[in-house]
Amino acid sequence: MLKPLRQGLPPLDPAAVSDAASCALPARYEAVREARRFTRDTLDKWDAGDRFDDICLVVSELVTNALRHAVPSDPPCRTDEHHPSVRLHLMRWTERLVCAVRDPSHETPVPRDSDDFSAESGRGLFLVDSFADSWGWHPLAGTLDGKVVWALFRLRTAG
Repeated sequence: MLKPLRQGLPPLDPAAVSDAASCALPARYEAVREARRFTRDTLDKWDAGDRFDDICLVVSELVTNALRHAVPSDPPCRTDEHHPSVRLHLMRWTERLVCAVRDPSHETPVPRDSDDFSAESGRGLFLVDSFADSWGWHPLAGTLDGKVVWALFRLRTAG
């Protein structure tokens, strides 16, 4: 079982963020497409270069996992802009980018062990681990309920 992971996420000064963007996502599977579109548009503006495809894949997997495993099948009506079921955050520093997906669950994200390579699901966190430079999760604090699952990408700098 994974314990909350903050290790692996290097200290990132919030005041040093070059760019940040976030969007609320509805509790339906079409939100994965919306998250990819939002990520693609944001990364185009930020010129994320060679990590573009990796980042979009990982965002898709993190959002899919949140919708599949963390959002109740009958979410309460309180899923407006101020209380979304799932929220995607993208934060860019000069040489790093973090994708973070917030969801209402307190459950630990657990990679599945599966030898069935023809299975259509169950490999999301394996893909996140394979394409991101590091990933982890932590519970939310204060008035926010749930957890954040994040993935970090190192970016090449020009020059």
